Amino acid sequence: QVQLVESGGGLVQIGDSLRLSCAASGRTFGLSLMGWFRQAPGKEREFIGVINLIDGSTRYVDSVKGRFTMSRDNAKNTLYLQMISLKPEDTAVYYCAATGTTWNLNLPASQFNYWGQGTQVTVST
Repeated sequence: QVQLVESGGGLVQIGDSLRLSCAASGRTFGLSLMGWFRQAPGKEREFIGVINLIDGSTRYVDSVKGRFTMSRDNAKNTLYLQMISLKPEDTAVYYCAATGTTWNLNLPASQFNYWGQGTQVTVST
């Protein structure tokens, strides 16, 4: 089993930056992909980005390209999401997810095996 714990969320203003962290523990040696998703009130969970833990390749949703950047520290088993130029529409609960079954960057959310509990990001107007 793998446990994921997100942190770093909070209340920020428009244009601010924030960095989220996702610490993985347990049987992390078998993980191949980690990703970020978010869910705003009344909306479905939305894909943000995914990273291949082996070669570092990434894929992002168009709405965050140029503003959000994922990085990982394999020694610390931690995934980061650096967010800049935050907008009110970025307000959501942000979730970290992971899987060890594939390196496919187009993996749908339903195929990720492990999920964190989420961290709230609120961008104040």
